[in-house]
Amino acid sequence: MRAFVTGGTGFVGSHLVDALIESDQYSEVLCLVRSSDKWLTGKAFTRVKGDLTDLQVLSSALEGVDVIFHVAGVVRAPKWMDFKIANVDATENLLRIAQKKGIKNLVILSSLAASGPSNGTPITEQAPRRPVSMYGESKKEMEEVILRTASENESIKIIRPPAVFGPRESDIYTFFKTFKLGICPMVGDGNHPKLSMVYIKDLVNGIMKAAEFTKKGTHIYFMGGPKDAYSWNQIRDITSIVTGWKPIPLKLKSDWIKKIGSLVEKGAGIFGKYPVLNEEKAKEMTHEWVCSSAKAKKELGYTPTTTLEEGISRTIRWYKNNNWL
Repeated sequence: MRAFVTGGTGFVGSHLVDALIESDQYSEVLCLVRSSDKWLTGKAFTRVKGDLTDLQVLSSALEGVDVIFHVAGVVRAPKWMDFKIANVDATENLLRIAQKKGIKNLVILSSLAASGPSNGTPITEQAPRRPVSMYGESKKEMEEVILRTASENESIKIIRPPAVFGPRESDIYTFFKTFKLGICPMVGDGNHPKLSMVYIKDLVNGIMKAAEFTKKGTHIYFMGGPKDAYSWNQIRDITSIVTGWKPIPLKLKSDWIKKIGSLVEKGAGIFGKYPVLNEEKAKEMTHEWVCSSAKAKKELGYTPTTTLEEGISRTIRWYKNNNWL
């Protein structure tokens, strides 16, 4: 089969491309690359120069493609229009071109943020979408566009991962970097709110299983780790065991997180940057984010096996080997 990947130079996308190249099922892996190959440098893929606004490039590149993996998207931006163009409009354009080319198998990356936070129990795919950030709203609108645009003959799988961590990840990495400096920032009292997390290898395995599932229709799946929920105390304790570092826990109340997010965003704005911690991210952090992977396990055979201990250990080792820590 021939696979076409968007977002292949990013964190999740590059790990997916690695797996596709290694798989015997795919004879060619085409990747849409805007500028630098980044994590794909030197690897056996077919480079498609352009981005998701280049409709002619997309039309030509999708000729003869069997499956599309749409991973590209904007995770943080200061304006709603940035999210809409990258996450909503670009997805609709890609889907419509795929339909013209007769491509019926698509796997599209969304986010737990599209459904909104949980409240004491793991959220399922049946829950109404109630995002609390512009990013989440854009993913919600993206999903709605897909549902409106999809035809009956297509098999579209929308994947909603929670927090994804592992080698090459640069946002959650900030937590480990701060941890090394002697401070462990924690949301709430350390036990609540909880969150779901998934190691990159497990998520990639789930994405590839989704491509093998070709039942017609549009299907939505959460893909978390072996356990639905983890607390910040667990994350701190495991990281301490793995690294030997003993930082001071800094437990942050909701109001503090929002104020810090605002201050950091304004401070970074002076230098023309938009930081990892910003007002929008602070909104999300004050909530519980726990999802159930039961549907993906039942329908796709999704089997996350990497424990939090194993995942953090591998991640920290990669950061150290690559001089990130």
